[in-house]
Amino acid sequence: MPIGRITQVVDCRESMGMGKGGSIAQRNTISESRYPDVIVVAMSPGRRHVTKPVCDITSALRREGVEFNVSMLVLESGSGLPGDVPKASGAVLGAYFGLTYKEIQQIEQHKLAILHHGNVRSHVVQKVRFILQYCNIPAIVVSQAPVDYEDLAKEGVKTAYVLPPPDKVKTQGTVMSIVSGVTRGQTPTRDNVAEVIRAVMKVLRTSKS
Repeated sequence: MPIGRITQVVDCRESMGMGKGGSIAQRNTISESRYPDVIVVAMSPGRRHVTKPVCDITSALRREGVEFNVSMLVLESGSGLPGDVPKASGAVLGAYFGLTYKEIQQIEQHKLAILHHGNVRSHVVQKVRFILQYCNIPAIVVSQAPVDYEDLAKEGVKTAYVLPPPDKVKTQGTVMSIVSGVTRGQTPTRDNVAEVIRAVMKVLRTSKS
């Protein structure tokens, strides 16, 4: 049993941080753990997309000890809606959300993904659908906007509690839990963090059994 401080080396820069964001992780950066268990996926930082709740959640998970190792990935194209969303569904001109092949590989190295996608319900649902369409991994969704399992299932996302019709399934991965009310750009409450940790531990225990 370890006594005292435990040192963890975290490399959260793939390259020098430039532009907006100052000292926070820039787009296309990942902090990798030695034994990857959990990856926290964040939007690209910008005026509206602030990665702070993700950094706090990542730190809280690391403080829980050595039962699992946590990585954080800041997406290269984490803004907007996926390009395959029909324009009639509310998509607007601007940046498109997407994944690179390298990001898919980085996510799938882990046992569990925590997906944080902000405060627009339709964006959260479509981004989760897009990621799990390409990444075969269990996921926990963290958002400010309230999202439920029915919202996800309607868009073809497999969840632990509600499944789309067999002919409407679009994802390889599955949403195991949802934590709403995590305010974008603010430190998450203790209750929020505790809820995320409980969900993570539940999924990891299930994966070991």
